[in-house]
Amino acid sequence: MLIKGTIIQSISGFYYIEAADAVYECKARGSFRKNNMSPLVGDTVDFEMNGERGTVVKIYDRKNFLIRPPVANIDILFIVASADKPRPNLFIIDKLTAFAVYHNIKPVIVFSKTDLCDVSQYVEIYKKAGFTVITCSAQNGEGFDDFKELVNGRICAFTGNSGVGKSSILNAILPELQLETNEISDKLGRGRHTTRSVTLYKMLGGYIADTPGFSSIDFETNGEKIFKDDLPDCFPEFGQFTGSCKFSLSCSHTADKGCAVVEAVKNGLIPSERHESYCKMYEEVKSLKKWEL
Repeated sequence: MLIKGTIIQSISGFYYIEAADAVYECKARGSFRKNNMSPLVGDTVDFEMNGERGTVVKIYDRKNFLIRPPVANIDILFIVASADKPRPNLFIIDKLTAFAVYHNIKPVIVFSKTDLCDVSQYVEIYKKAGFTVITCSAQNGEGFDDFKELVNGRICAFTGNSGVGKSSILNAILPELQLETNEISDKLGRGRHTTRSVTLYKMLGGYIADTPGFSSIDFETNGEKIFKDDLPDCFPEFGQFTGSCKFSLSCSHTADKGCAVVEAVKNGLIPSERHESYCKMYEEVKSLKKWEL
């Protein structure tokens, strides 16, 4: 008999699938490997039990999937940056928002540890760009109700540099998890990776994923490539201006003559910090050609 469920964890070729409030250990059918496809955490699957262990026999169509970390069907990506220790890296945040938009995932910017210092300047940048922004502090408990409203009924992932407080946020939302957290290394100015595998935690009729080792996106090496023609669409605040460029079909929106995006930046309609990140990303990918891959 086939059972339908959601993969909540994958460890060394074993898949742990939640179905009807129970968790089953399964292996994948060999035909998936022949078709160059493997089940991912977040997948909706059909499986059949053979004694104590089951076999995944079908993977349902995905809304999206990520290569690193390996996870599928994400609705919201919470991009976490700390107010201090470490300070926010806007270029990494902007790479991650572009990455999320490219993969049809809603990005939500989170500034944690707001008890340490003021983050209003950063909040203004991202709200002006049209993103949902949450500010929170595990020390005073502020901001966590906003998470609960967004997570309800969805699959959500957390990402951000080590030490920004992802596990502390998950612990605050779901105290029963008691995820491992480490103190920031004063010597290095960063934290150690404390989460070792992608895991979905059931919450509010949906799931929260903790995703290790996922901080910045290297378009050149890790298989996640956004080509230069697609990059402007990954900055949603550009959308109302790109069609007004003098040479709209060939405009790079970096420093081109007659570029409406550049003019919008000069007029304060697009945050200059966001445009700077776009230009740096454009330099990274401008030489990429699809036919060369």
